[in-house]
Amino acid sequence: MKKLRAVLVLVALGSTQFGEAAAPYGISQRVKWASKISGSPDPASPYRLTRAFRQVTFKQPVFIAQYPASERFMVAEYKGKILSFEPSDPTGKKALFLEMKRGISAFSFHPKYKENGYVFVFSHLDRKIKGPQNSRVSRFQLEMGSNPPRLRPESETVIVEWLGGGHNGGEAIIGRDGYLYISTGDSTSGSDPKATGQGLDDLLAVMMRLDVDRPDPGRNYSIPADNPFVKVPAARPEIFAYGFRNPWRFSFDPYTGQPWVGDVGQDIWEMIELVSPGSNHGWSVREGNHPFHPNNPKGPTPFTPPVVEHHHTECRSITGGYVYQGAKFPELKDVYIYGDYEYGKMWGLRYDHSTKKVTGHRELTDSAVKISSFGVGRDGSFYALDHATGEIFELETRPPAPPGPPFPRKLSETGLFSSVREHKPAPGVIHYSINAPFWSDGTHKERFFALPGDARITVPEKPNQAHNAWVFDDGAVTVKSFSLDMEAGNAASRKRIETRIVVKQENHWVGYSYIWDDAQTDATLVEAAGIDKTFTIKDSSAPGGVRNQTWHYPSRSECMFCHSRAAGFVLGLTTPQMNRVHDYGGTSDNQLRTFSHIGIFKKPPAKAPASYLAYPDPFDSKADINLRARTYMQVNCAMCHVADGGGNSLMELGYKTALPKARILNEPPVHEDLGIAGASLVKPGEPDRSVLYRRIALRGEHQMPPVSTNTVDKDGVKLLNEWIRQLPR
Repeated sequence: MKKLRAVLVLVALGSTQFGEAAAPYGISQRVKWASKISGSPDPASPYRLTRAFRQVTFKQPVFIAQYPASERFMVAEYKGKILSFEPSDPTGKKALFLEMKRGISAFSFHPKYKENGYVFVFSHLDRKIKGPQNSRVSRFQLEMGSNPPRLRPESETVIVEWLGGGHNGGEAIIGRDGYLYISTGDSTSGSDPKATGQGLDDLLAVMMRLDVDRPDPGRNYSIPADNPFVKVPAARPEIFAYGFRNPWRFSFDPYTGQPWVGDVGQDIWEMIELVSPGSNHGWSVREGNHPFHPNNPKGPTPFTPPVVEHHHTECRSITGGYVYQGAKFPELKDVYIYGDYEYGKMWGLRYDHSTKKVTGHRELTDSAVKISSFGVGRDGSFYALDHATGEIFELETRPPAPPGPPFPRKLSETGLFSSVREHKPAPGVIHYSINAPFWSDGTHKERFFALPGDARITVPEKPNQAHNAWVFDDGAVTVKSFSLDMEAGNAASRKRIETRIVVKQENHWVGYSYIWDDAQTDATLVEAAGIDKTFTIKDSSAPGGVRNQTWHYPSRSECMFCHSRAAGFVLGLTTPQMNRVHDYGGTSDNQLRTFSHIGIFKKPPAKAPASYLAYPDPFDSKADINLRARTYMQVNCAMCHVADGGGNSLMELGYKTALPKARILNEPPVHEDLGIAGASLVKPGEPDRSVLYRRIALRGEHQMPPVSTNTVDKDGVKLLNEWIRQLPR
């Protein structure tokens, strides 16, 4: 009997293993797709990053500087080494400049280094040690006569220490006034739970200014008499400015001596800030120009707005840079150049100190480099470190692009459809379905993906992990077409309104939208900024029998707000979503089995589909409501509310996160309580006192998701209401 039951199960699955057919496959063999998508519809950026010093690579490099006494470069590795190399040495031989048992964030040379051999090192905590630790800035001294140069580890003099944690800041540099400036973060990985951002009673979330050349007795620095808070009761006199979240890289303006800071944001905004004595940069009452914890106590000085802020649609982890002074790029002289760790972009801004206004701001390049730091060579070269690959890149003027086919402005020109009018995919374009769709304002969706030539997909080694994304080779395209019923509930009135594609080129994903014409014959590329279009819908439940529905065609950058690195870029193509039977037009088969059979997986999953996680349909009342609710939040919320996802909360809404560890039950909201007395993110048994539920149930300010939707998901709201009501109090 047990053997018979096992046979029946295997027949239902379609195979005993992926390579062993017991039923027809959904697709008998792979057809190679001929892509017509290349390049970009937008003007190329004026510069590019190209590999420099190809003979050397490093492990998680975080800082680079040219040695003051020779042509050597020094590079700090995050886990505790500073190495040097000679650019002219083709062998790439690296020499140890310093090794610590602590992690290193940055280093700087004393202005009189050639005389005293002093180097300042910003080190963060030792991750091998559990429990509270301190970040610190230390001074080391050169081992005289060493060649290649080497610092004496035993010469370490700890200048100052403060509580370490998640956001440690990361730099210590002597300014042109001769004082050592040190940037620190709020020391947490959350939303400033210590409420230290606006406080002056500790050394967190501040910039210090210390006199290290004339120390007081008993310590290794003194306080400059003109520090702004010297006479403020209970304030730490070391503080020069405050209200930073995680200042990652700062440098001094060559004309005013003011520090330019790249301050990493949390919820939605990344900031470039210009620091002055006593300036308050807002964290965590504000994030840039926007409320964050608006009801928290404020510091004693008014807020100083950022010079520039970037939304997370285009920038996720800002890296401060330098005001360019070299001769290599004369057109960039006096331009402050900075970039982004996550998206690899770089920008330049011009700032008029007399009017305190930005007079020019533009994107310089868009790369795949995970920029952890910048460096400037004495010859005017401008370098960027890639934290992921360990390589050094150099900014250069982009040469004219070679002639090539234009980017398709019509959907019919992409090669994705053999007939756009019939919405018939081209050979090699694969139609697919998912278990739990993302809410898209009641539209109906059709999904496809395409792999050019022999391109394939890498499935994560642990495909049962809900958020382990599939990795696609270059040239891959995902396709989603949205249709809207022009008369509510009448499928015959349905019209396609948008086809959205996400393209991977040069290891970089970019999203594009095409708007369908009224005749339903073709679709035209939407410009980079995106647009809104309002449709008139016949609806007997609406006043007058008619309602207007606004559909948002996202900008290029908005697409990547959800299709982020943290989410794996491609949202629907994951094992738990794809582990389902799909109708291939007369033949039904599990998609994982079919894809493995046609060879699009580099390494097929070893087990049958039943061995892997499959999301339940969130609206199938026969399935467990807890699993259905967790699936809904995974699909609609977890692209942000996971580690490094950028969501403004400590909560983790991934499907596999155990509910007690999701940090939502009886947790007070960290941002808005929506005026709810005794509000929690999720209040078991009480949906109306649950901020998560209420935000999903509204549109406008404070809505969730914050983008891509103008209409409430009534079924989703009902699901969460029922789920919260049944949670044990």
